[in-house]
Amino acid sequence: MTGPEVLDVARDAIYTLIVVASPVMLVGLAVGVAISLLQAVTQIQEMTIAFVPKILAIFISLLIALPFMAERLHAEMLRIAARIASG
Repeated sequence: MTGPEVLDVARDAIYTLIVVASPVMLVGLAVGVAISLLQAVTQIQEMTIAFVPKILAIFISLLIALPFMAERLHAEMLRIAARIASG
C-alpha cells in the first residue's frame, strides 16, 4: 500500500468509529446534562445519583443501536478485506 492509501483507510476507520460511537455518547451526554440540571435545581449534590440513570440509558441505547453499529462495522471490515484481497 502506498502512503495515500494508508491515510485513506485510516480516515475511513476514524469516520466509522465516530459514526458508531456517537449514538451512545450523545445519549450519555443528554442524560448527564439532564441529571446535572436536576441536581442543580434541587441542590442535591449526591454523586451516585448520576451513575444509575446514565448506565441504564447507555445500556438501552446500546440495545437499540447495536444492529446499526454492527452493520457499519461489518461494512468497514468488508471494505478493508477487499483492499487486502486486491493487493
